[in-house]
Amino acid sequence: MLWACVLLPQLALDGVMRRRADPDEPLALITGSAQRRVLQTVNPAARALGLYPGQPLSAAQAMTRDFAMVDYDPDEVERWQQLLAAWAYRFSSQVSLKYPRVLMMEIESSLGLFGPWPVFEKRLRDELSAMGFSHRIVVAPNPAAARVLANVHDGFAVTTRETLRDALKQLPIDRVGLNREVATAFTRMGLHTLQQVLALPRNTLARRFPAQVLQHLDTVLGDRALALECYLPPDFFDTRIELNFDVESHQALLFPLKRLICDLAVFLAGRDSGVQRFVLHLEHVEGADTQVQVGLLSAEREATMLFELARGRLEQIQVPAPVRAVRLLARDLPRFVPTHRELFDERPQQALPWDQLRERLRARLGDEAVSGVHAHADHRPECAWQPGSVAKSAGPLLAAPRPGWLLREPQPVTESGVRILAGPERIESGWWDGADVRRDYYLIETRSGQRAWAFQSVGEDGTLLLQGWFA
Repeated sequence: MLWACVLLPQLALDGVMRRRADPDEPLALITGSAQRRVLQTVNPAARALGLYPGQPLSAAQAMTRDFAMVDYDPDEVERWQQLLAAWAYRFSSQVSLKYPRVLMMEIESSLGLFGPWPVFEKRLRDELSAMGFSHRIVVAPNPAAARVLANVHDGFAVTTRETLRDALKQLPIDRVGLNREVATAFTRMGLHTLQQVLALPRNTLARRFPAQVLQHLDTVLGDRALALECYLPPDFFDTRIELNFDVESHQALLFPLKRLICDLAVFLAGRDSGVQRFVLHLEHVEGADTQVQVGLLSAEREATMLFELARGRLEQIQVPAPVRAVRLLARDLPRFVPTHRELFDERPQQALPWDQLRERLRARLGDEAVSGVHAHADHRPECAWQPGSVAKSAGPLLAAPRPGWLLREPQPVTESGVRILAGPERIESGWWDGADVRRDYYLIETRSGQRAWAFQSVGEDGTLLLQGWFA
């Protein structure tokens, strides 16, 4: 087996920055007690101002106040790691969150689907960068080795156990995953690399150090199996963005809405499912949340389309009070079946597929403004089609040809030289509702080549009555 370790060195900072409209704004995450607040981490713009991790907040504010502050939230970091695990789940069925700020993925069984490792690696990096997460990626034959190699390498791949041992021997002893006390003890003994430690007699290590040290080294070298608990995606999506200021306009809500929708699309792709219904909760400073219901007629998961639908629903409501946070909750997550497409799509580039156009019209105009027609179990042409929900679709009840354009009222055929191509086809129906008809229908063709559907009542001689036109 081959395991890829995706190390996320600044997960907390990346998670905050990707939700801010200005990525170049100086930003610092703050932690510590109320008496001693310190900078947990800073972005490059804040570092350029002279700020650094571990700096007391009072000292940082004495230098400059031109930076934003956000409290470091461990629970938020955990939520980001869960989202990225859902993203990784689309590439591998074995994804582990054993290590903090790390995604561990078994990739050997996925290479046949996603291509050789250089191609696969590029795709992972491109998608992580597009989502706004910095990363380092290392591949090794076992997850523990991949994790320790990621401490000093990026883009490094070891595919066999023979070459793994040589790569591990060069690691500094303080970078192989041992606790600080053990690593310090080895350093004081003059042992600075893993190779020097492995050269010691095993019984000597067993006497001087806890049993966990040898167990860890055996796990890293692949001599001892490591049991990993694999990630399973939840059955719902629930995430929230707290805004930096009170928002009173729809336009200012679009940026956080787009971020929420993009995260939903990532989650859906990992579960191989779509969403058919979700709710936006607009949380106010006071009072109950404003709920925006977004329902679709079929499951979808394309971020652009979901954003347009949510935006259309959002713009239809009147925000009653300033919004402090936006939450997206999706529980209706059916299996997603991609729309069948032709290899060579003949639609113009600007044209939308019918499903997407239908949903956009419903979002913009309202559910009641868009309706469809569906087949009704009645042989009378004027009753065979009924208006109804746009979600319903059914083909004709009969295999016999029927015109696509029915006239509102039958009209006499006044043109001379009409040729009868087929018929008569008798229709007798409607005795139960008082609108009984007994007609003989004919397929006719005019002198100009147009084809139409005309009838004559049974027992009557005279002019044919035109019912509809064929395309």
